[in-house]
Amino acid sequence: MQSLAFQRCFNHAAREAVARCPECKQYFCRECITEHDDRVLCAACLAKLARKPPIQRRAFLQLWRLAQCALGLLIAWYFFFLIGESLLKLPDSFHEGTLWHVNWVDGK
Repeated sequence: MQSLAFQRCFNHAAREAVARCPECKQYFCRECITEHDDRVLCAACLAKLARKPPIQRRAFLQLWRLAQCALGLLIAWYFFFLIGESLLKLPDSFHEGTLWHVNWVDGK
C-alpha cells in the first residue's frame, strides 16, 4: 500500500490527495473533502449520510424520555406515599395536648 504522499485525488487525477474518506476508503484533495462530526468525508459519502433518516434513533430517544418521566413520577408518588403512611402511623396522642396549642395565643 502506498502512503498518502503518493496518492492522487479520486476526482482530480492531477491533484495530490490530502485525506482518505473513512466511508468509501478513497483518497481526495482539499476541494473534495469536508469535515462533518469531527470526521473528514467526501461529498458523496456526506450526501449518503444526509439522506439517512435518523427516525429510529429519535423514536428511541422519545421512548427513553417518556420512560424517564414515568419513572420520575412513580418515584415522587412513592415518596409522598411513604410520607403519608408515616403520618398515619403517628398515635392520636401525638396530636392531643399542648403540642398544637400555644398558651399565649389561646389566652390561657
